[in-house]
Formats: sequence, C-alpha cells, structure tokens
Amino acid sequence: MAEPLWRAGGAVYRSRDPVRNLRVRVRVQRVTSAGPLLPQAPPPLAGPRGPELLGLADRAATAARRPPDEEAEEAEVGWQEKLFSQFEVDLYQNESACQTPLDRQYHEEILKLEKAGGRKNYRLFTYTDHDRFTNLEEHCQKVTDSDHEVPSYLAERMANVRRRRQDHRPVEASSLKSKIITWEPSEEFIKNNHVINTPVQTMYIMGDLGPYGKLGHREYEHVLCTIKVDGNGVITVKPDFTGTKGAYRIELDGEKREVWKYTIENASVQVQPEEEEREQHVFRDLYSRHKEYLSGLVGSEFETTLPGTLRLFVNGEIVSAQGYEYDNLYVHFFLELPNQWSSPAFQQLSGVTQTCATKTVGWDNVAYFCYPFTLEMFFTQGDELEDSLPQWPVLYFEVLSVDFWQRYRVEGYGSLVLPASPVVPSQDLT
Repeated sequence: MAEPLWRAGGAVYRSRDPVRNLRVRVRVQRVTSAGPLLPQAPPPLAGPRGPELLGLADRAATAARRPPDEEAEEAEVGWQEKLFSQFEVDLYQNESACQTPLDRQYHEEILKLEKAGGRKNYRLFTYTDHDRFTNLEEHCQKVTDSDHEVPSYLAERMANVRRRRQDHRPVEASSLKSKIITWEPSEEFIKNNHVINTPVQTMYIMGDLGPYGKLGHREYEHVLCTIKVDGNGVITVKPDFTGTKGAYRIELDGEKREVWKYTIENASVQVQPEEEEREQHVFRDLYSRHKEYLSGLVGSEFETTLPGTLRLFVNGEIVSAQGYEYDNLYVHFFLELPNQWSSPAFQQLSGVTQTCATKTVGWDNVAYFCYPFTLEMFFTQGDELEDSLPQWPVLYFEVLSVDFWQRYRVEGYGSLVLPASPVVPSQDLT
C-alpha cells in the first residue's frame, strides 16, 4: 500500500494488489490500574529470617511489574480471517444454538479447533463481513459523540441503507420485460435503491479486555481496529497503523480503571524488487496489447484534421412546412460558405426535397417532408483573422409549390445561421 491519502481518526490507502494479501499484526497489553494508589504495608522488621522475607517480597514485586501471558497477546490476521472469541466458542459449541448456515459452519470449525488443541488466541478475535456484529455496528452507528444523542428523521431513514457488498446476479430474459417505472415500490425496494451503492466489505479486530477468569462477556469487548475495503481498491483503516506514533490507549470504566495499550502494524509481505519489476513488465505488456486491440477496432483509416483547421459536420432534417396557400410543396435549400471556408469536392452544397401533399392539422395545412441531409466543411484560419471571429455558414431555404399543370410558384424564403455549438435548431418554414 502507498502512503495514506487522508487522515482524520483513521487513514485511507489505495492499493492495486488483491486485498487477500493484506495482513495486520495487533498486540494488546495491560499496562496498569489507573485508580488511586493503595497504602503500602510497612517493611518487615529485621530478624533471624529478615533477609529471606525481603528477598521474597522483592521477587513478588518484580513479578507484579512483569505482565503475565494472559495480559499480553499478539496476533497476525489476514483479510476476513475469522478468530473466534470466548463468547462465540461457548455459543457455537452448542449445536442447538446454531440457526443459520453460517452458525453451523462456525460450529464445525470450533469442533475442529477443539480437536486440534483449542484456539491460540484468547483476548484478540475478529468479526468478519458476514457476522451479526458487523450488521448491527453499521446499523447503530452514532452521528455525534454525545451520550444523549437523539437520531434525526434522516439518520433513522439512512440507518436502513446498508452500503455493503451485493451479489451480482445474471440478468434473465424475463427481467428485461419488466416495467421501467415502479409505481408502487415496496419498503425493501426503497431501501435497496435509495442511494448509489458502493460495494464495501468490513472487518473488525476486537479485544476482550475483561479479567482473565471472566473472558467471554460482551461488556468487555472493545473495537481495536476497523478495516473497510471497497471495490475500487480503497482501504480505510481506523485507527491508522501506529508506526512511530506510539501505542493506542484504552481506559476501562470501573473501580480499578484499568489501562490497556495496543499497537497496529501492517504485516503484509513486501514485494521484492525483482517481483515488482516483473509485475510492471506484465502491466506494460497488458496495456500494450489493449492499445493494439483498440487500434484494431478503430482501424487505420481514421481521418485526422490538419493542424489549425476546424472540421464541421452538420446532420440536419427538414421536418415540415405549414401555413402556405397552395398544396404539393417542396423545399429547395443551399449552403453559402464565407471566406476561409471550404468543402470537399464530393460535397453537394444544395438539395431539393420530395414534393409533399399537405394535410389538415387543426387550422393549418401541413406538409411533412422528414428529409435528412448531411454537410461537411472546413475552416482554415488565416493570419488576417487571428484577432477577429470567423463568419459562420448560412443555410437558405426556398419553399415552392407545383400544381396539376406543372406550374411552379415561390411560396416563401428563409435562412438559418449554423449554430456554433451542438444544438437542435428550429426553423419555422411558414
């Protein structure tokens, strides 16, 4: 992973490597009690056995200062690797408590662990993306840090919208015939389609900070680290890896007010320079092949515009004409090119529509032509026009009619300056 892109209580990383290569090392250790110091007993009087008693007292004090094994633990976990807590071991050992397929899978895994000698972790464990804790944690997140927070209407509504990974199912042929608009959406439909869904997977690294004889109580569980990964390779670690910042502290509530410290390290295997060079070579080869593939799709006959030249394509359509006195109308049009404009030799700058009989629409007689046309032209800017705006070509229209005796009449004229931006111009030939 590269350097974090953003920090605010956590860090955001971006990585192109598969997320399964991510490994995190966590070490938790009980430091001391943060409560008031208890009065110390006076030193024993010197006597026949005074030195021996003092030696025992010194050894006891030294043992008290040294953290026992059950109060310091280190674990290295991979992405979505499941480490069971004492509470889960006690729960899933009973097969009658297993209700879902995931519960039964955990039951089988715990039985295998017991046969292999039990679990290696005691205080450190994990919750993966499929565990109930992950769903509840995302549903019950607070917006503020107040203990008396009252969720707003928006917060209650958005709590049901889970930005989680979704299973992509193939589109069936029958689903293509479904209605585009759902006039009576269900509540579940609204939850799933309320916001743009970003696929996110979550993992929690937890710590059971209770007394050694009381492991497995939910009130002693604390979140040590939250890791989220989306489909774009963005990894969010909260809190960030300790690095050189020092260990994090957790102060427990209660009479003793015990203090724990823990560190979070990135234990992913670093890529060797030879492997990194090989990977870059594979990427370059892949990009080169993809470029050749795209070039094959485009072809070698793609025309490029000369430097300093504007190439303009116009796709137009003469739709209708209305409000004229006679029937059997047709339109004659031509294009006028100003200075510095040119057109290919094959391009015709004029055209004639078909003759169309009118039909009565309301109070008007309308002739529908629906005549498409295409124009191509070039503009080359000269030195004398560097400080001035160019003139744009103009389309001229002439509406004519023809009767039974092949007599032609001019019914009207019109003009249209070609737009400087892609729009749908409307020219009323009335």
